Amino acid sequence: MDRVALRGLKARGHHGVFPKEREEGQTFIVDLVLGLDTRPAAATDDLARTVHYGVVAEEVVEVVTGEPVDLIETLAERIAQRCLKHEGVQEVEVVVHKPDAPITVPFDDVTITITRSRA
Repeated sequence: MDRVALRGLKARGHHGVFPKEREEGQTFIVDLVLGLDTRPAAATDDLARTVHYGVVAEEVVEVVTGEPVDLIETLAERIAQRCLKHEGVQEVEVVVHKPDAPITVPFDDVTITITRSRA
């Protein structure tokens, strides 16, 4: 299986369990790795035979900026399911970064990584 990766998609969302997170929002960063067979597209040089990563990026931002959820696990699952709606995508790895998580000690990032497939 071939891989198409999108790294560092940024959007402001209102996800989290604390009222301040829901009210003020924060930046979420998403990395994706889409698993698909790119040979048909390469053989024909036809965008319609692969995944349009620009469209995928816009859809991921829609999910992040959309309906709030408590957990980044839920957010990652919603993103994965949206990616799998694209016909050629057989598998997706989603990493959701929450660099401004409400943690009281110094830290660089909080992430959740999930992998989902059609099977």
